[in-house]
Amino acid sequence: MRLILTLEYDGSQFHGWQIQPGLRTIQGTVEKALAEMMGASVRAKASGRTDAGVHALGQVMHCDVSRGIPPENVMMGLNSLLPPDVRVIKCREAPEEFHAQYSATGKHYRYDILNRSQPTALLRDRVWHVRRPLDDEAMKIGASYLIGKKDFAAFKSAGDEGTTVRDLRRIDVVREQDILTLTFEADGFLKHMVRNLTGALVEVGLGRLNPEDVRGILDSRSRKNSPRKAPPQGLTLVKVFYLMTS
Repeated sequence: MRLILTLEYDGSQFHGWQIQPGLRTIQGTVEKALAEMMGASVRAKASGRTDAGVHALGQVMHCDVSRGIPPENVMMGLNSLLPPDVRVIKCREAPEEFHAQYSATGKHYRYDILNRSQPTALLRDRVWHVRRPLDDEAMKIGASYLIGKKDFAAFKSAGDEGTTVRDLRRIDVVREQDILTLTFEADGFLKHMVRNLTGALVEVGLGRLNPEDVRGILDSRSRKNSPRKAPPQGLTLVKVFYLMTS
C-alpha cells in the first residue's frame, strides 16, 4: 500500500532532508520510525530535498507499507515514535503511480526576514536578521522582473543539473511590523533558488542594487553576477501542489 504523508518539521537541528552517514537528517529520522513501526526497512521519498536549517509546514513524502494498517494508525504510530521537531500532519492512501517528487505540479515557499536594528532571541532559527532598513517597494519592483517562465541559471547553485527554466508564478513582498515575508510559488525550484532570489532582492532593498539590476542578473544566466544567497533559517516549505489533493 502506498501512502502519502505530509510532514511538518523544524529544520534547525537537522542536516537537511537527505540521509547522510553519521548526521541527523529528516529522511533518516522518518525512516527509522517507519522501520520500528513496520518491523522492516521502509524508504521515504520526498517531494524534494530541503537544506540544513530549512523548515517545512507541508513537505510531502510517500512510502510503501504492508496493507491492513489504516493510514490514521500509521500517522498516530509515527508521531509516537518521531522526535518532537518532526510531525506527520496528514496521512492517506495513494494511487500506486503517485510519486511525491515526480507527481508534483508546483511548490510554495516563504522566506521571513526580521528587519530591525536589534536581533531576536525567540525567532533566531526562523528569520534572517537584516539590521538596515529595507525598501519594500523597490523589492517589489525587482521581484516583478522575475515573474513568468524564464531561465533562472543565474539563481541556481552548483550541483543542479538539467534545465534551468522554471515558471515563477508568484512573488509577494509583505511587511507586518518588523517581519518582511517573501512568498514564492513556481512549478519547481532549482537548488538554492529561493535563497538566491531572496539574497538579490535584499540587495535591492538595501539600495546596493537597482530594481532593474535584477533583470540584468537574470538575463546574464551566470551565477557569477548574482549576489550571495540568503541564509537557510528564514526559509520554509509551505506547500507542495499536486493534481490530486495532498
